[in-house]
Amino acid sequence: MRMQVQERSHKLEKIIAVIALVGVLVLAVGFAEAVEPKKTAKKSEEVFLRSQVVLVQDAVSGETLLAKNHSAVLPIASITKLMTAVVMLDAGLNMEQRVAISDEDYDFVKGTRSRLRPGTVLTRQELLLLALMSSENRAAHSLGRTYPGGTDAFVKAMNAKAAKLGMADSHFVDPTGLSPQNVSSARDLARLVAKAHEYPLIRQYSTQESATVQALGRELGFRNTNGLVRSAQWDIGLSKTGYISEAGRCLVMRVKMQSRDVIVVLLDSWGKFSRIGDATRIKKWLETNGAGRRV
Repeated sequence: MRMQVQERSHKLEKIIAVIALVGVLVLAVGFAEAVEPKKTAKKSEEVFLRSQVVLVQDAVSGETLLAKNHSAVLPIASITKLMTAVVMLDAGLNMEQRVAISDEDYDFVKGTRSRLRPGTVLTRQELLLLALMSSENRAAHSLGRTYPGGTDAFVKAMNAKAAKLGMADSHFVDPTGLSPQNVSSARDLARLVAKAHEYPLIRQYSTQESATVQALGRELGFRNTNGLVRSAQWDIGLSKTGYISEAGRCLVMRVKMQSRDVIVVLLDSWGKFSRIGDATRIKKWLETNGAGRRV
């Protein structure tokens, strides 16, 4: 009788031990699940961006650090001028040759203004500088117009270069980016930025803070459209901004963040300063977290 009682007691102890173990495991899993969402939510808040399209990519490994709608195809405005620069430099034309701005360089698409009046004569090198640094539309158009074969041949060369770079989402119809038919995706533009960075003049001119040129007997001063190049807090190796109403505010850069070279593509950002704010938020997020995720 006593042995039966002892056996029942042992069985009861085992059952209680199993129940207690299950309870501990349930509590541990519940605690882990409660903690993890908080970490994720915190990261999401830190990297909240106003640009509709975002891609941040390691410039060396190609690793994607941040991505948002990066395969969407949309107008890219003056980001186009990076391709204009690549095609023009690939042609091996005389950079010291003087080119006159003409009525043909007027913006018949958007009617934008320019201080480069018809009759202004600048070297190709000066025109390239103004196109990249200040996004000067007449400068960019004149580069395409004076290309062997004219603007049509230049645009054809732009699309051929895009195809060669594997930019399957991209199409160009003019060298300025004023047409909303100039379209691309963030992943294609990352390829373009990587290629453009190989050209010393593009690196230099796209990040130069300001410049002065002689035009029709007077000095004209121009500034970089990306104010970040004037900040000591940024180490920017290549930059290009863009804006038309159909494209929103756009910005591409190759920049050093968290001791690594990254390519940043921001498209269709609303608000005059939102693309700069997004770039700053990305920089802070990378310096704080250093890891990549999709947003």
